[in-house]
Amino acid sequence: MYKFRTMKRGSGGNSISVRGDERITKVGAFLRKHKLDVLPELWNVLKGDMSLVGPRPDVPGYADRLEGDDRLVLSVKPGITGPATLKYAREEELLAGRDNPQQYNDEVIYPDKVRINKKYIENRSMVLDLKIIIFTLLGKKPNDDRVR
Repeated sequence: MYKFRTMKRGSGGNSISVRGDERITKVGAFLRKHKLDVLPELWNVLKGDMSLVGPRPDVPGYADRLEGDDRLVLSVKPGITGPATLKYAREEELLAGRDNPQQYNDEVIYPDKVRINKKYIENRSMVLDLKIIIFTLLGKKPNDDRVR
């Protein structure tokens, strides 16, 4: 997957990042804030490796945790945007307000994303994809995770 580098080289640590993370470069913070860090992923869409709408690709290690019908999210091409992406558009800010961001991500956010993505896959259509793309371009979040 193509993406702009937004973190300093060799910066280890958590697999998640929070607002103000010292590993993120100044340019990287700007790119992330304006969601420009995903622009190179359009190349992946053109190559056929990704779609515009679908579950975001997981950080290494997370897909390995999926069991049972949760593995449904692995049956479709990953997307640049999707309903879970819209709901958690400000994820870094949400995590920054937690005492243990990694734990909150693992126990609350990631399972919710899987649930939302499964619901999307079960109900996906061209109309739903167009609505998700429009919400994404407008920078708006639907009232709930069921973009109708």
